Amino acid sequence: MNDPARGNCHAKLRASPYRCTPLATDDPALETLMLPFERGLLPWPGEGGALFLRARDGWPLHQRPLPGLVCEQSFKPDADALVRAGLVLVAPDDTARYPMVLVLPPRQREESRALYARAVERVAPGGRVIACVSNNEGARSAQDDLRKLTGAVADLTKNKCRVFWTAPLHVDDSAASLDTALQAQWLQLDAPRPVAGGRFISRPGVFAWDRIDPASALLAAQLPTDLAGAAADLGAGFGYLSAELLARCPSITALDLYEAEARALALARTNLGAVATTARLDYHWHDVTAGLPKQYDVIISNPPFHTQGSSYRPDIGRRFIAVAAEALKPGGRLWMVANRHLPYEAVLTDSFGSVRTVAQHDGFKIIEAVKASASRPAPAELPFVRTRPGGRSL
Repeated sequence: MNDPARGNCHAKLRASPYRCTPLATDDPALETLMLPFERGLLPWPGEGGALFLRARDGWPLHQRPLPGLVCEQSFKPDADALVRAGLVLVAPDDTARYPMVLVLPPRQREESRALYARAVERVAPGGRVIACVSNNEGARSAQDDLRKLTGAVADLTKNKCRVFWTAPLHVDDSAASLDTALQAQWLQLDAPRPVAGGRFISRPGVFAWDRIDPASALLAAQLPTDLAGAAADLGAGFGYLSAELLARCPSITALDLYEAEARALALARTNLGAVATTARLDYHWHDVTAGLPKQYDVIISNPPFHTQGSSYRPDIGRRFIAVAAEALKPGGRLWMVANRHLPYEAVLTDSFGSVRTVAQHDGFKIIEAVKASASRPAPAELPFVRTRPGGRSL
């Protein structure tokens, strides 16, 4: 996010129960990532540009010209912010090689190691990989991982973050000593694999990637069999709740899956492709907090309540609830699960005609909310929100 004191920024907004707003205006990891260029320790590539993996927008990208910068981001709110800032996005299947690859690694270790291996794969001969991680997300371990892969690594620390970069790669006289066998091994670390006894496939880095989330399982067990009509799954992850809805509710005629993390959505498409159903299925790479384009009879959700850095953000969950209310037809039903302590009751009462707690178990609560026939619309907001992939804590 951008800093109002520095200009070229997103405005800081007052929080309300129905909007998701930035709670901080700095991105220390992004600022520190650019430090070697600001201090003249590394030159920006004169030709060929640079690839930024897991890119995020922020004022450090707009302080000086960065010719040829292209960005890759699979998380929709961050991707939207990059586009709004006028930055260029490339698809994950782009195979071009660049003289510089920048990385903001994710928290999940297997996913981050796979990303380092892919960054090395995308570097042109003589190019470098440069990465930055905050101290509280394991900066030293992350640097050690890149060193294991590439040999010599330089570093700087600032803003409670560590930025580190390789020697020139893929050249014979470089100080780097690339471990190609380890690179091949790490490239496979976040490959899709069977979970839940083979019923689903998943991959590291998506929400609850190696198990069925217990909150989602509790919601699935409580879903009534009479849910019918057009349905939506908000924050669908790898598709578990959607598969359970289709299995339990034969009168569902259409199901839209909304998921902000493209890697998870691709898994959901595969997982639901194996489900026997007559319902029409559609998949949407979408930031739910920006609202939905359609109306539904049924919405199911396990809303996120953490940011990318694990900060507690119940306003994100409240926004999911408000958006669900806006998107439901009169008499439409929201079935959701949440941690018992999360303060969702006010927005539920304000947005729905009736609300009931169906079950409470192991720290979770299952809620059914029914939209009144003449309910007033919940306040709308088109926010900028960055959450962790899948949104909840991993």
